[in-house]
Amino acid sequence: MDLEFNKNEDQLKQLCFQLKMKAKNTQLGGGEKKIEAQHQKGKLTARERIDYLIDKDSEFLEVGLFVGDGLYQDLGGCPSGGVVTGLGFVKGRQCVLVANDATVKAGAWFPITAKKNLRAQEIAMENRLPIIYLVDSAGVFLPMQDEIFPDKEHFGRQFRNNAKMASMGIVQIAAIMGSCVAGGAYLPIMSDEAMIVDKTGSIFLAGSYLVKAAIGEDIDNETLGGATTHCEISGVTDNKFPNDQACLDHIRNLFDKLGTTERAGFNRVASAPPKLKQEDIYGIMPADRAKPYDMLEVIKRLVDDSEFDEFKALYGKTILCGFARIDGWAVGIVANQRKVVKTKKGEMQMGGVIYSDSADKAARFIMNCNQRKIPLVFLQDVSGFMVGSKAEHGGIIKDGAKMVNAMANSTVPKFTFILGNSYGAGNYAMCGKAYDPRLIYAWPTAQLAVMSGSAAANTLLQIRVSTPKAQGKTIKPEEEKQLLAEITDSYNEQLKPYYAAARLWVDGIIDPLETRTVISMGIEAANHAPVEKFNMGVIQT
Repeated sequence: MDLEFNKNEDQLKQLCFQLKMKAKNTQLGGGEKKIEAQHQKGKLTARERIDYLIDKDSEFLEVGLFVGDGLYQDLGGCPSGGVVTGLGFVKGRQCVLVANDATVKAGAWFPITAKKNLRAQEIAMENRLPIIYLVDSAGVFLPMQDEIFPDKEHFGRQFRNNAKMASMGIVQIAAIMGSCVAGGAYLPIMSDEAMIVDKTGSIFLAGSYLVKAAIGEDIDNETLGGATTHCEISGVTDNKFPNDQACLDHIRNLFDKLGTTERAGFNRVASAPPKLKQEDIYGIMPADRAKPYDMLEVIKRLVDDSEFDEFKALYGKTILCGFARIDGWAVGIVANQRKVVKTKKGEMQMGGVIYSDSADKAARFIMNCNQRKIPLVFLQDVSGFMVGSKAEHGGIIKDGAKMVNAMANSTVPKFTFILGNSYGAGNYAMCGKAYDPRLIYAWPTAQLAVMSGSAAANTLLQIRVSTPKAQGKTIKPEEEKQLLAEITDSYNEQLKPYYAAARLWVDGIIDPLETRTVISMGIEAANHAPVEKFNMGVIQT
């Protein structure tokens, strides 16, 4: 191994260590004191409930761990958006889990909480997966009600989704394990079955204080909407349980008796690890993102037996397309080639840039995967489409549109991983968040933006200084240099994967060695939903 490899390895391992430490801290939610307060009430925390509920030694794929990171700091923050969501297995059945974290502002809903809950429901609907709600929430965070209450993708959308999932035959199970108030009370009651924990669970449209203010009635919360009231008088909930554990055991018993559903029928054989050492990825990914590398070497360390059947290997070389298996599942891979390549005409093409020929190749490959019912995996490290007169005269817009059309209309499930750059229209063509990947995760080396930091900073600088110059004012070189540094720092902060994860532009950030697991669990989830017929639509040829 050479010095460059070791330098790369050290940097990426350090980034992965930072990721692990940040994840561990985020998983504490509101902190150890708040966790202990939960325990004092006889309650498990959101993560403890999930750990108890899912099958032992099974995987839990968390979605949105870093949601809310750095947001609402003036309000005390909102780790993980105050809710834990992800994919897990209960009695061998894969499902979506949603657990309010009462250690974070009593589980109150911030704007980002609504976005994360809707993402969890979206995953359940796309993949026809059962969903379990572990409810423990004080409802909407009132100081921000205007940002969470009335719009299409706000709080009320979850109840619309409840109804839609019911009509789709998707199983919804809810457990009221703490507060469940106001509009939030509809979520568990719109589920197929709602259970409640005695003495700690409560559900009502208005709590005792609001009832007193509204109609003058004096009543305590337990009598108003506790387990006994709703299981024996109102019939709102179906069963009550003495503690969290008994309630979760009942959910497991329910899942033990669920019938099977129609499958998509994706091809799977026995899993095999890559023959090439997966850990080599740490050394292959360059510490300097401007440096080229061979994406094919990364792919061979992700796929079973390191076997990759390349499609049109000698054509459109800045995108790699091919068939492989990951954890036994057949997949089609579309990846940006980051090394400089040479065309048959002797021309050199920059790595990470999409040219007309590579866009044309990718479109054809995506159509083939839809024809053969093979899930697609996109590996992004893209600077965008080629620009300039030669590219424009060659029809880059037309070929790019063809690729975007094929990808957007693809009906087989798509899974996207941002390994390095994800800039401009390249993000779109390589199945960015706007194009409905079933899951989208980033490596710690990822950057998302309309353009690179240096390019954007210089552009923004020219905008900032143009007005003073137009007014006849002189900008000193040192002032311009300081302004450029400020703009660069600000823009680079927005490039970081944590910035994207905090806003749910990606579902999470993972160690590269976790990529195979995410893909496997994602395809297993997608296999629950039959695939619709692919239709390319109208596009210029």
